[in-house]
Amino acid sequence: MKIDYILSMFAPKDGKFFPLLEETSTALKSASDGLVELFEREDPKEIPDIYKKIKSAELAGDKVTSKIHKELCSSFITPFDREDVDALADEMDGCIDGINRIAQKVLLYEPKRKLYFAPQMAKIISDGSAEISGAIKDLKTMKSSDGKLRKHYKEIKRLEESADLVYEKTISEIFHSESDPIELIKQKEILHELEKTVNRINKVGKTLKTIYVKYA
Repeated sequence: MKIDYILSMFAPKDGKFFPLLEETSTALKSASDGLVELFEREDPKEIPDIYKKIKSAELAGDKVTSKIHKELCSSFITPFDREDVDALADEMDGCIDGINRIAQKVLLYEPKRKLYFAPQMAKIISDGSAEISGAIKDLKTMKSSDGKLRKHYKEIKRLEESADLVYEKTISEIFHSESDPIELIKQKEILHELEKTVNRINKVGKTLKTIYVKYA
């Protein structure tokens, strides 16, 4: 049994980490909402403004993650193992970075064709972000919340599995239907970034599961 956990049973919990983690999850949800908006827009001229919103969320996420790292260095007691706090913060930040990269590629590549697969993948990322946000809020009361945290990470896993099906179907369709090699590369790259970001969302779910197993 780790020393942090033993000490946490006898000392008051340091509550500053919960609001900071909630800030990160809020930045993640904001970025994922921007991603949905990006692929719903009708006018390509709207892309730069939507990208700016996503970039703003990414910068906000970086700032909060930096605060969490500083607090981990200076705090003796943490609400759960410090490596779990660190992993949770870093993995959420990684999700925001992934969303920013998707938007950046759409902005830079300027695909000629509408990415028919993107709205569905963006919705999965947004739904996963909402589950993370709910799970972070339930962390404080996970021992008395009747398994709410567990429901969140199980739903995140279900979303990841549905995204895998979309990815497998779409990658095959792109190679069979796209005759322009440049456009094929653009679509494949954007699809790949969407799939990687879903996987990052699932990594957050795995960390939440680890915390639940240890402490609930």
